[in-house]
Amino acid sequence: MRVPLSWLREYVDLPATETGRDVQAKLISAGLEVETVEQLGADLKGPLVVGQVLTIEELEGFKKPIRFCTVDVGPANGTGEPQEIVCGARNFSVGDKVVVVLPGAVLPGGFAIAARKTYGKVSHGMICSSDELGMGDDGSKGIIVLPPETEVGKDAVELLELVDEVLDIAVTPDRGYCLSMRGVARETATAYGLPLRDPALLDVPAPNAFGYPVRVSDPSGCDRFTARTVTGLSPEARSPIWLQRRLQKAGMRPISLAVDVTNYVMMELGQPLHAYDRKLVQGAIGVRRAEAGEKLTTLDGVTRTLDAEDLVITDERGPIGLAGVMGGANTEIADHDAGEGAANATTDVVIEAAHFDPVSVARTARRHKLSSEASRRFERGVDPQAAAAAAQRTVDLLVLLAGGTAEAGVTEVAAPAEPRTITLPADHPDRVAGVPYGRETVVRRLQEVGCGVSGQDQLVVTVPSWRPDLTDPNDLAEEVIRLEGYENLPSTLPRPPAGRGLTHRQRLHRRIGRALAGAGYVEAPNYPFVSEQVFDQLGLDAGDPARRVVRLTNPLSDEEPALRTSLLPGLLGALRRNDGRGSHDLALFETGLVFHPREEQRVAPVLPVDRRPTDGEIAELDAALPHQPRHVAVVLAGAREQAGWWGRGRPADWADAIEAARTVAREAGAGLAVRKGQYGPWHPGRCAELVITVDGAERVIGHAGELHPRVLKTLGLPERSCAMELDLDALEVAGDSTPQAPGISTFPVATQDVALVVDKPVPAAEVEAALRDGAGELLESIRLFDVYENEDQLGDGKKSLAYALRFRAADRTLTVDEASAARDAAVALAGERVGAVLRG
Repeated sequence: MRVPLSWLREYVDLPATETGRDVQAKLISAGLEVETVEQLGADLKGPLVVGQVLTIEELEGFKKPIRFCTVDVGPANGTGEPQEIVCGARNFSVGDKVVVVLPGAVLPGGFAIAARKTYGKVSHGMICSSDELGMGDDGSKGIIVLPPETEVGKDAVELLELVDEVLDIAVTPDRGYCLSMRGVARETATAYGLPLRDPALLDVPAPNAFGYPVRVSDPSGCDRFTARTVTGLSPEARSPIWLQRRLQKAGMRPISLAVDVTNYVMMELGQPLHAYDRKLVQGAIGVRRAEAGEKLTTLDGVTRTLDAEDLVITDERGPIGLAGVMGGANTEIADHDAGEGAANATTDVVIEAAHFDPVSVARTARRHKLSSEASRRFERGVDPQAAAAAAQRTVDLLVLLAGGTAEAGVTEVAAPAEPRTITLPADHPDRVAGVPYGRETVVRRLQEVGCGVSGQDQLVVTVPSWRPDLTDPNDLAEEVIRLEGYENLPSTLPRPPAGRGLTHRQRLHRRIGRALAGAGYVEAPNYPFVSEQVFDQLGLDAGDPARRVVRLTNPLSDEEPALRTSLLPGLLGALRRNDGRGSHDLALFETGLVFHPREEQRVAPVLPVDRRPTDGEIAELDAALPHQPRHVAVVLAGAREQAGWWGRGRPADWADAIEAARTVAREAGAGLAVRKGQYGPWHPGRCAELVITVDGAERVIGHAGELHPRVLKTLGLPERSCAMELDLDALEVAGDSTPQAPGISTFPVATQDVALVVDKPVPAAEVEAALRDGAGELLESIRLFDVYENEDQLGDGKKSLAYALRFRAADRTLTVDEASAARDAAVALAGERVGAVLRG
């Protein structure tokens, strides 16, 4: 909400010395988010005056049309002689009043004006457009043309109100009343302790039977509808400069008088309005729900197919507007200057000031992707009592500015409604804030908000109609606290109970994160939202459980409407972005929740807020939520080890992805088996299954390896990219949480190396498992240090795997015979299981 300080002063008598920065500080202290204070015209320097175009000479021979003009600026140039100015704009004629900047002036942006020769003529100044003066878009697409009655030589800085301060307020959803000058003025008056001149306090005629006919078929969607009629509007009437400038400063573009007046009143009172061309409305105006499939062309020129939940304004033909969102093109106000001509210009209007259900308006706006100034206000809550005053204000302005006549008929359809009351202990704000405010302060502050207060120890508070956000005692306590000043609250640090710290699960996740970071990975958290098309890109089978997703009712993006079932889509997206920006050597990791829908769909209960939920209520809530295991995943691309004086370096490959899984398993204290696998996005020949054993049963908890070339091409990833993902919760269950101290032996290790020849399809993991089982308890560790393939030496379809076996006894030094015997037993078992033969 943009709030011009000059406009704000109309409702609150601020001290003359008070600046926009001072007002900003006061409003921030009162709880409003004033983001910036814009200084309009701060670097503007005159002379800037009103001139009248006397002559126009068209200059020929240039690439674009150029005009040499003489302009009467009165005594402003010191001579009274016509000012000669070169101008390229075409939207003005001889006799028009324009804004002229004379030599010596400085325009916004530090643009100094001086006499200069251009297009073969000397131009003594410039005829200005609204953009050149920092006024914003006025819809003219050219030079400012002033009303004919404007005095020649008049100071244009004062006339156009070019010097001002504008507060830009980020209005939170619970403060919808501050989307108006009236609401901000009320907060300003309270902050300064000054009286408010409420612009809604108008004499409004009572409803009668002569007003324009209105039928409301859905009182729950529209509980108040006011209609007024103004006839005899002058087709030539234009919005005065002061009205246009206030709209521009507030961030709106002037359009036509009738539209500008409704926008002005909306900005002033916070009540959205709509004006219909009376001759285009056929029959009574109605309010109802749309029929599924009905069509409506809105003012933006888009033909929309309506939903049965949409609330619409109708006449005898059907819908003529989306209630609270946007009017229809079939009753649009016709502007004389827009090409309709005087014969077709609107002269009679029907003014609508209604109150619509916030939820209905919000859903319609989102359903049609059509946010408007009106919908923003209705969504956050509009004062239903302001409709009649807003309609009257609109009528008054149209009569004043367009020479219209207000018809005596007044239509008001209103559903009966009682004022909302809240019972509040007088000391409740004291107990919430921990500050003794006292009853008198509480009553005074609530009355300043606009509440009616009665009672002694138990206060009965009548909530004002413009504050739909005040629904319970805590809301009222917040009003007292913010007006008394958050900065006056004492700082009290919470005292957590002793003896509590991180849970075992939290400590495990931190250890895993540190371990992966220590291995050279960078953490890259991602949003948990995905597109269902990503599963096709990852090559998942049609029946893959990962394709069953939890869909969001109100997603942040229609392109990502589901919760992730895997961490890979987000990580691979981060890999692609970083590679595209020049970082080609990448190792990223993420730990986070994935989401799987439960077989039985349940509706989540609404938990109470006045007490702690019971264990049963929490369990019922948990049962309605999707299953949310925590996963860990890594992705790699480019060089894993950089080249340098120490060596050639090497690229990341499938083995690095598997080693990342082993790193995670070591931190969890779990045994992780690695064996050949095939799944989804991984290359069939370079994919490993990650397996744990729980209660004697094996369970696949993830995969690691090199990604399939088809997946890399589809997702735009670097060649030979690798990835790993596993179920961290399942790994935690299989792990041993007992802290393990490193074993330190006083006896030396005995190392035995073996090179075994096996068939190429035999996985190294199976050979390693056989050696481990055959070596027995004396084996301390085993490491694969060489893979060799040579058909001439090993034979067709063979490979050599070389392992380093480390043997150690806990109570003695092993002899050569004992170490050799353990090695031979290991080799023998490998020969039985996988057909391994000692090389050489």
